[in-house]
Parts: sequence; structure tokens; C-alpha cells
Amino acid sequence: MSAHRAESSHPAVEPHSPSLAGRLNWLRAGVLGANDGIVSTAGLVIGVAAATTERSAIFTAGFAGLAAGAVSMALGEYVSVSTQRDSERALLSMERRELSETPDAEFEELVGIYKRKGLREDTARTVARELTEHDAFAAHVDVELGLDPDELTNPWQAAGSSALSFTLGAAIPLMAILLTPVHLRVPVTFLAVLLALALTGSVSAALGGARRSRAVLRVALGGALAMLVTYGIGQLVGTSIT
Repeated sequence: MSAHRAESSHPAVEPHSPSLAGRLNWLRAGVLGANDGIVSTAGLVIGVAAATTERSAIFTAGFAGLAAGAVSMALGEYVSVSTQRDSERALLSMERRELSETPDAEFEELVGIYKRKGLREDTARTVARELTEHDAFAAHVDVELGLDPDELTNPWQAAGSSALSFTLGAAIPLMAILLTPVHLRVPVTFLAVLLALALTGSVSAALGGARRSRAVLRVALGGALAMLVTYGIGQLVGTSIT
């Protein structure tokens, strides 16, 4: 096999670098956020539509659910990622202190890490020495902590991404149920939601390297079940009230 064929047969994009892996994680989180927006809002508007045909009531419930869900997702991500960032900063500070107070012990620790990775004693020492001479702090946090000091998690970015993805997902069932005639609201929304969930399931499977058919079936069945449950509740509540 020629070198050109070997190179072309290799996947063009693989998450080898921390930055690429981080971007893939953000994308995966965005897909999950959109999926949550689709399912939760669909269940809400279909449940209300089963109880009443008033467009204003459906819009109010759907928009309130969208806003509340987006804010909840943003706050949850902000708190979670802020805690993670604080932990990362604490680990970096501790590593700086250890390098300043016990540089020899830290060097031996670095050598030991490379030996456990399979390098011979002399090779491990050579690698550790060269990396230490270049940037001791970067070498240690990369190997010991798996962190890049210049690319720590951003809580504001996480919050904004989660809110946006949830909003985009929630807009699908909300628009579907508001823009269709009364007698077609539920079936059209049901179909639109299943198609949207099939898309998010397919994308999440592609990002995770899993089987698309299984992922699509899983999210579609879950979304369908949620809509059927809320539709049944809406029918019961609407009947009891009238």
C-alpha cells in the first residue's frame, strides 16, 4: 500500500488534541441540550393541546416552558462548570507550588509517569529532562492532570451554549403546534418531534462512534412515550375540568 493510500484511508478528524476533544464535548452537550428542549417542550404543548384548543394557552405554556428550561439549563451548566473550573485552578496552583518547593521530587515523578507508560529508564529521563527544560509547569499539568492552562473550561460559554441549544430544540414543537390547523396540531407536532429527535440521535451517535439506528430508536421512543403520557394527562384534565 502506498503512503498516499495509507494517509487517505486514515480518518481525517480524530480527537487527538485536548482542544478538539473539548470542542466535541461541547458539541455533544449542545445536541443533548437540544434534545431536552425538544422533548420537554413537546410534552408540555401536546399536553396543553389535549386539554384545550386555545392557541394563546398553548403559546403561553410552551413559551413559559421554553424560557424556564433555557434558564434552568444555563444556570445548571454555569454552576457545574464553575465548580469544575475552580477545581482545575486549585490543581494548577498546587502543581505550581510543588514545582517551586520540591522540583527534584516532581522531576522524579515525571520520570516515573513516563516509565509507567512504557519508556525505558534512560529514555524516560531524557524526555522528562527536555520537557522540564522547555516548560516544567506545562509538562507536569499535561501528563499528571491532563489540563491545558490556556484552555480551561468557561462557565459563561457553557451556560450560553446550553441555553441556546435548548431554545433551538424547544422552538421545533412550539412552532409546529402553533402554525398548523387545530385538527392537525397533535399529529404534525408528533411527526416534527420524531424527525427532530431522529436528527439529534443520529448526530450524537456520530459524535460518540455508536450505532445510529440504536441511538435514533432510543431517543425517538423516549420522546414518543413522553408525548403520549402528557397527551393522556391533558385529555383527562381537560375532560374533568369541562
